[in-house]
Amino acid sequence: MMTKNADKKREQMIMFCMDDMVPQNHMLRLIDKAIDWDFIYDLVEEKYCLANGRPSMDPVMLIKIPFIQYLYGIKSMRQTIREIEVNVAYRWFLGLDMMDPVPHFSTFGKNYTRRFKDTDLFEQIFAKILEDCMKFNLVDTEQIFVDSTHVKACANSKKMRKRVAHEQALWYEEELQKEITKDREAHGKKPLKEKDRNDPPSGGGGRADSQEEIAEGAKTQKCSTTDPESGWFRKGEHKHVFAYAVETACDKHGWILGYSVHPGNEHDSRTFKPLYDKIKNYRPAMIVADAGYRTPAIAHELLEDGIEPLFPYKSPMTKDGFFRKYEYVYDEGYDCCLCPENQILSYRTTNRDGYREYQSCPEVCAKCPSIHKCTESKNHVKVIMRHVWEEYMEMAEDIRHTLGNKEIYELRKETIERIFGTAKEQHGFRYTQYIGKARMEMKAGLTFACMNLKKLARILENRASKTPEFFGFLRFLVEESLYVEKWCWKQSQHQLCLQSGAAV
Repeated sequence: MMTKNADKKREQMIMFCMDDMVPQNHMLRLIDKAIDWDFIYDLVEEKYCLANGRPSMDPVMLIKIPFIQYLYGIKSMRQTIREIEVNVAYRWFLGLDMMDPVPHFSTFGKNYTRRFKDTDLFEQIFAKILEDCMKFNLVDTEQIFVDSTHVKACANSKKMRKRVAHEQALWYEEELQKEITKDREAHGKKPLKEKDRNDPPSGGGGRADSQEEIAEGAKTQKCSTTDPESGWFRKGEHKHVFAYAVETACDKHGWILGYSVHPGNEHDSRTFKPLYDKIKNYRPAMIVADAGYRTPAIAHELLEDGIEPLFPYKSPMTKDGFFRKYEYVYDEGYDCCLCPENQILSYRTTNRDGYREYQSCPEVCAKCPSIHKCTESKNHVKVIMRHVWEEYMEMAEDIRHTLGNKEIYELRKETIERIFGTAKEQHGFRYTQYIGKARMEMKAGLTFACMNLKKLARILENRASKTPEFFGFLRFLVEESLYVEKWCWKQSQHQLCLQSGAAV
């Protein structure tokens, strides 16, 4: 029989409880049960005036609104507010009933500008949620996986200009210069003169000054006029866009331990230090990273701190048909290199980049039968470069060949790469609607916080559901044991009676 007039209950008035409208296994209910949100009051207390002014919106509600946005991957704050207006679970999570007005979509943006800008509030929220995860002994920091992903910036790729590409200061430059000076003195060389350089900007970002003059022949780079703090990103066949690079660290169980945000045109080896300063407090035994972090500076930093670096194999960059670099053997005793034809390459100098240069004899190389495999130099000179921290790279290579480390490195696709895939597919982390590095850091902090919290909520729910089953099984075992003891006692008494009767 066909049913008609299914919409006749639209204007019906019903009395109900908001708590009954949200299923017990709803994600927001599990999250609300897993964490006490009152810690936000302590974090934002200094941002509010206690003596005068109008009553403000509840700070917990103010933080929960973008939390809903990133948890469900809603693309904008306008759309988030529209979803809250019609979603009972969202209203319940915010503490609103069906008749309470929903805040305007610009409310969070105004509070961010007036209260939360230039603060580490969202990083503190991320750290507090991670601390709660650690209280349940769920996080294992013995092995930490590090990688970066790119998030498309809110900037038109056609609205750009050229600006001077200033030389960027390296985070290990001071220590490297000391090592270079020490190495040159050991070889009887004079110290290098200090190189004149202008104060570099912070990475690829900076202020978009359209009046900057570009000298002829100066090296330039692309800068967005919409979001100058982003960087021009291009990789392989990918579309060239302005983006941010988000350095991230996690453990082998997929718990996110830290993050840092940088312009998209900076290399991973240059942006490693800010993230490393955060995760080294966990005292890991090993840090697993891809080939982008396989540099002498990072290997030196980790091994000096007692941490094993695990890098992948990187194929040589030499031309086909030429000798590979590993075929030139370094003799530590005589401080020289031997070519495949057993000829000596003597030390010449240590350059500003920290590389020792070993040079061959042109008279010997001119008569060498394998010179076509060695060099294309017109003066028949072969130069081999060896970094002053090359021994740390050799130690890292030995670690790579250690039994069991290959299986550890393969866990990257199950940990850090899975985190990036989940964040982009489910939490709207593929691009950002915000302009500026500070707001990108806010987005990264809240996104990773909700991912950790979602995982914690599910684990605690599974534990709670298994607890009654465990106690029920334990009760069954106790009852069975008591029954067996009682039955055995009765049987033994019956046997005694029979034996006594037979004796009579």
